[in-house]
Amino acid sequence: MKRFYDFKNFKGDLTGGLVAGVVALPLALAFGVQSGMGAAAGLYGAIAVGIFAALFGGTETQASGPTGPMTVVSAALVAGAIELTGSLESAMGILLLTFLLGGLIQIVFGLLKIAGYVRYFPYPVVSGFMSGVGLIIVILQLFPLVGLSSPKSTVAVIQDLPRMFTEANGYALALGALTIVIYYVFPKITKAIPSALVALIVASLAGYFLQWDVPIIGEIPSGLPSLQIDTFFPVLPEAYGIIVEYAVVLAVLGSIDSLLTSVIADNMTKTKHDSDRELIGQGIGNALAAIIGGIPGAGATKGTVVNINAGGRTRLSGALHGIFLLTVLLGLGKLAAHIPLAVLAGLLIPIGFKIIDFKGLRHLRVVPRADAIVLIIVLLVTTFGSLINAVGIGIALASLLFMKKSSDLARKGLDVGPVSDFDGAQPWQDEMDFYEKYKDKVIIKHLYGPFFFGFTSYFKDEIKNLGNGIKALIIRMDRVPYIDQSGLYALEDAILDLRTQDIEVIFTGLQEQPMDLLQSINMIPDLVPSEDVFQKVEEAFGYLQTKLD
Repeated sequence: MKRFYDFKNFKGDLTGGLVAGVVALPLALAFGVQSGMGAAAGLYGAIAVGIFAALFGGTETQASGPTGPMTVVSAALVAGAIELTGSLESAMGILLLTFLLGGLIQIVFGLLKIAGYVRYFPYPVVSGFMSGVGLIIVILQLFPLVGLSSPKSTVAVIQDLPRMFTEANGYALALGALTIVIYYVFPKITKAIPSALVALIVASLAGYFLQWDVPIIGEIPSGLPSLQIDTFFPVLPEAYGIIVEYAVVLAVLGSIDSLLTSVIADNMTKTKHDSDRELIGQGIGNALAAIIGGIPGAGATKGTVVNINAGGRTRLSGALHGIFLLTVLLGLGKLAAHIPLAVLAGLLIPIGFKIIDFKGLRHLRVVPRADAIVLIIVLLVTTFGSLINAVGIGIALASLLFMKKSSDLARKGLDVGPVSDFDGAQPWQDEMDFYEKYKDKVIIKHLYGPFFFGFTSYFKDEIKNLGNGIKALIIRMDRVPYIDQSGLYALEDAILDLRTQDIEVIFTGLQEQPMDLLQSINMIPDLVPSEDVFQKVEEAFGYLQTKLD
């Protein structure tokens, strides 16, 4: 039996799964409403993706379900499908077929081992898109926060803002504000109970017992969800393009979202996930969610983190988180019907702000101008234009700028790699004596050429594989003329990880642009003290010899 499951993990898995389920419950309801398909669709999606992505995925401690980015894309699809068909009921075939196809594409991604290519998405593209998604969530919840139905697009919301002030429901605003206050304040009292759940319960009970006239979720179907296969067909021929387009976007976005969360889980548990299997598991979960009428999801960072912190160690914990939501659906569906929509808006607005990449935005003035331009364009197109076009435009711009920069460097006679000798190449001639004496305590790494987004994932993986007993890492930057935003944050993440292992990081040979960039975000001297930065490697050797001898 131990071959299949070690019961010594059961207590932690049970606790982790239950806590993750408690965290996921209010968000599943809120994301369901945000999508335009209703709270029940959010619960159905959380159940199917939560259980089956955990059982078949490649990350032992992943808790999956509806997420902000996936819900925003789903909401855009719902709005487009309703515009095409005239009603949500008529559009259900388009919606569920798109979700099913998106899940199947993810399975194909896993089978074709596409996961390795996701790492080549440039940081400014991912940052701009995620920040745009966060802004969309915040903007689209402004009207529900004051008890009004929201326009379907961010542009329409801004155009209709005067109505929000003249027709606002004061009771709804009070409940929404109470929700936001509890969400932010309760963790200062205790983190033992998720603040989102406390905010949901307290604000909903306040509205119920005070009998305030505010919009509520309304009836949620009780019992097990029914199969929706008969709604898939027939579909209007003019909808085929929308189905394929949004299915690909959901598959790509769900893959990125899930794999980013998998990396966080790896860092917390000191394990390594199987990226391709993770995509297969997510695809199975999303396909089955579509079959029962649920919205698609991905690896949920918050749920995964609380699962691990509460003791979850195997895939059973993620499955139990989905099973918990199923029991809630069966037993508490009628109570959930009374939750005010303003309370859900009060939960989603802080979630939207958390998705916004304030770190990337804060550094716009100091990162390379090309990266800043890409990030801003992707952010604006995502927020006020097309989610689908935003990613395509961002990748195209980043690729063009990358090729231009590489061409400029090549004309100057510089290496345009980027490459590294992380594969065990011999030390350079000026390192031989030091290497022979201290090779068990110090590792020397060489970087060549511009440190671009295409190299960052490989760099981080190799940093994680440093041997035991290492006291210091020397990174020779003599031949690195340029670092972009992706490379900058890859270095920052690697150094933070090494500091937790008490490994000292030393830079040598920093050229002007890398030095200016590292200093502009205070990586030097906050993460790497000035005394650990040397122009010549011989100076670094002399410094380390006095510490190691």
